[in-house]
Parts: sequence; structure tokens; C-alpha cells
Amino acid sequence: MSQWTPPPDDSLGRLADLRVSYDAGTLEEPDLAATPLAQFRAWFDAALAVGLPEPNAMVVATAATSGQPSARTVLLKDVDERGFVFYTNYGSRKSGELDANPGVSCVFPWFAMHRQVVVVGRAERVSRAEAEEYFRTRPHGSRLGAWASRQSTVIDGRAGIEAEYARLQAEFPEGGEVPIPPFWGGWLVRPVSVEFWQGRESRLHDRLRFVAAREGAPLDDPAPWRIERLSP
Repeated sequence: MSQWTPPPDDSLGRLADLRVSYDAGTLEEPDLAATPLAQFRAWFDAALAVGLPEPNAMVVATAATSGQPSARTVLLKDVDERGFVFYTNYGSRKSGELDANPGVSCVFPWFAMHRQVVVVGRAERVSRAEAEEYFRTRPHGSRLGAWASRQSTVIDGRAGIEAEYARLQAEFPEGGEVPIPPFWGGWLVRPVSVEFWQGRESRLHDRLRFVAAREGAPLDDPAPWRIERLSP
């Protein structure tokens, strides 16, 4: 795999010189798994095997009803035949936008492997039971943090949220149960397409995309998915 070579200096004027030759691999149609779920799991396992930091980090893009987009990085916490699941505060900007406009896109930026996975679909809230089951697996501090934060709201500084966290530590000491906040839960992204992007030399990248014949197609069934090659 090619190593990144820094420019002669770190000035923004050298941005045009920053580039990497993508020569880590190829992605041909015969190499593709039969289903988007199998292909994602194969690439995810490869990312784990090479020690890629936080391979479950994904950029989630949403849009307000006005059309204004917003994006942020979250952590994938489950993937199955339904789609991709992440958790967040239901009062956050992303949740408000998804409630109003469930169209969503997710990107797994596995730059070190010269790969990306791009998911396009529609989001829906997971069941309360599913959210509660996951919440119980979180570290104690993360559970308290979910209560302490009113995500995306404007605050004056850290003092208030740290004081609330300390209050919660006293109310719910380590080792005890922490109930799930009523304003916290998960989102399931049901894909309508899943693109697998492999960087190639001279920017002639391989882009193979699974496209669903119908909304809600299971990711582990090859029948409702067709495969397209996109021009780089």
C-alpha cells in the first residue's frame, strides 16, 4: 500500500500537492459477494483484521425539510438483514431531521484501505425493546452521559453538563442499573442502495453498487438486488 508523503511545508497553499496513489486492490464483479450484507461483512472483517481504527465509524448525512444538509460521524452498532443501526439522542439535530425527512446516506470512510462503502436509504426508529437491550451493554459512563447531554442544544460552557453528570453519578453509582432515557434510542437505516468503492490508480476507481428492486429488501437475499458498475 502506498504511503502518504507530506508536502514540503504545511501551508494551505500546498493543498493541491496532497494526493495518494490508490493501488491497494481491485473490485471486479466476480469478486463481489452475492448480497450487500455478505459483501459489507467481508470488507468489515478485513478492516478489523488490518487494525483499522474504529471501522464502525460512519458519516451520517441528513437533510432538513428546507433542503439544507448536515453530516456528522456516528458509530455503527448493528448490521443485519434489515440494515444499519446507530444510537443517538432523539432530541438531536440528526433525529429531528430524520423524523421530518427519513432520507439518509451513510459513508464508511476506510481511507487506509483505499475503500469506501456508501449507503443510501430511509431511516426509522428501532423498537424500544431493541434500544433498551443495547443501552444495557454500554459502559456506565456512557449511560450517564446519555442522560446528562441534551445533544445539539446550545450551552454556556462545560460547567453545567459536568455538574449534571456528577449528580447522576451520585444517583446511579457504578455497578447499579441506569435506566434508558426516554429521549434516547436507535435509528435503523434500511438501504435502497449500497455502493462498494475501491480506489484504483489514475483515479479509475472501481464502484460497484447493489440497488434494491423494492423498498425494504432484505440485505441477505440476492433476489431483490441488482448490481451496477458506476463510472469513477
